[in-house]
Amino acid sequence: MSDRAALMELMAPIRARVVTASALQLVYAVSALVPFVCVAELARALLAPGPVDRARVWGIAAVAVGGLLVRFLAFGAAGAIMHFADADLQLHLRRRMAAHLARVPLGWFTDRNSGQVKKAVQDDVREMHHLVAHALLDLLAAVVTPLAALAYLLTVDWRLTLLVLAPIPLFAVAFAIMMRGFGEQMKRWGEANERINAAVVEFVRGIAVIKTFGQTQRSYRRFAEAVDDFADFFGAWVRPMLRLSGLSMALISPPTMLLVVLAGGTFFVSQGWLAAPDVLPFALVGVGLTAPFLTLDMGSMRLRRAAESAGKVAALLATPALPEPEEPAAPDGHRVEFRGAGFSYDGQTRVLREIDLVMEPGTVTALAGPSGSGKSTLAKLLPRFHDVTEGAVVIGGQDVRAIGSAELYRHVGFVFQDVQLLRASLTANIALGRPDASAGEIERAAAAAQIHERIMALPRGYDSVIGEDAHLSGGEAQRVSIARALLADAPILVLDEATAFADPESESAIQDALSTLVAGRTLLVIAHRLQTIAGADQILVLGDGTIAERGRHADLLAAGGAYARQWAAYARAGERAWTHDEEIVR
Repeated sequence: MSDRAALMELMAPIRARVVTASALQLVYAVSALVPFVCVAELARALLAPGPVDRARVWGIAAVAVGGLLVRFLAFGAAGAIMHFADADLQLHLRRRMAAHLARVPLGWFTDRNSGQVKKAVQDDVREMHHLVAHALLDLLAAVVTPLAALAYLLTVDWRLTLLVLAPIPLFAVAFAIMMRGFGEQMKRWGEANERINAAVVEFVRGIAVIKTFGQTQRSYRRFAEAVDDFADFFGAWVRPMLRLSGLSMALISPPTMLLVVLAGGTFFVSQGWLAAPDVLPFALVGVGLTAPFLTLDMGSMRLRRAAESAGKVAALLATPALPEPEEPAAPDGHRVEFRGAGFSYDGQTRVLREIDLVMEPGTVTALAGPSGSGKSTLAKLLPRFHDVTEGAVVIGGQDVRAIGSAELYRHVGFVFQDVQLLRASLTANIALGRPDASAGEIERAAAAAQIHERIMALPRGYDSVIGEDAHLSGGEAQRVSIARALLADAPILVLDEATAFADPESESAIQDALSTLVAGRTLLVIAHRLQTIAGADQILVLGDGTIAERGRHADLLAAGGAYARQWAAYARAGERAWTHDEEIVR
């Protein structure tokens, strides 16, 4: 969908008000010219040979006053209607985007950073303000006012009118040259802004860890590089246009137009082609003939940016939502099966293929294998972050696509390394999966997750708000997410090893919390440290998107395959780390 088509679709809720405001703007555009025409006609009436026609003079004055009143009323009404319409449209679009984002697959968010989502929902919607509240009205005025002025001047003298119009084609040529490649440049502009947004969000979110490890300068460098890249791109784009822009502006500036009118008018009067009073309409109206072009030129970049933003908002709203069944099925039990499951992100390259797997209730299944082998992708198919492109994922005899999201997440929970907490109270964060949970249930879940005492030490306890008076470490945030999973009490759990990057103190507390969480549940674990899965009921070793080996820890070691080699490498790395730590202690 083109940006223009996207804009028309997005503006559908306010279309009636746009039409009303446009009609008022047309009235304004014509009435704005009336006082100038009246002054010119008044001068011609007063300077005409013979006695002054008083009735005509007072009639012209009355028309001028009426034109001023109509102008102010039409302009104010049109502007008010469009600004209120813009506010309603922004509210409508943000609500629509929030509702739509709640329906897209969770995997969609893993492919996009917070800066990109924030830019679409906040910045791109706000960028449309100029387009809706100002640009459409300015465009109407820029077209109608010159046409009305041109029609009037042609009735005075068509020859001087053509002379006054002479600078406009030169301006049009210069403007066309400046606009070459504008669409591609605006695309690069948007991408550069997205990189800056992403760098800012990542820097702010990770500031505690960054400062702890003394990497402030290194992390800031990424933001600085994004800003420098933007400055270099913008300078290379704009610098060549500055001289041409200055020349084009000079061609249609009021002083230039006045010079053309006076020079041409003097010549025409000297030749007897025009009476001296007839030059005055050109001096009053002709000078302002090109003013709307100046407005359009100065607002053209904002206009293009707004149109591009509309395209991005429309693209986000066009993101396919996760299909929901018309009649959701209920699983019978918690047996999990992957039946010939395959998956591709782009519809061509298969990331996973022919995955056959059974997870009996209450058992632990671990996924091992090198980075990029498909462990995380396979694990995220169970909570339906993505839908399989081949085969099926089945819970309790029902395909997860037939269960429906609300029911599915009562059966499947997940705890990942990348913890996401809302800017809300600790109570709201823990009760996210069960909003109706009592205060006692929330506190018991927090205690089981080893985070209750830390919460009680906060200024307002469970009412403390994340990011305001609750600033948690990574390990503490992880325990809040575990408390959330405990309260949700889903019988099936997907666990991306939550202690992989925790400090020793946090790791101990998280392990205790996880021991409580996984008890009695069907567990699918993504393994980063092989010793944590040695007791799993079955271990799947992935390679090239398929199951290369499966079995228990001892059986896989005895087989001497990929798992045995990975375990040997892991054991050697652990021995070196232990020796290094021993040397430090000495």
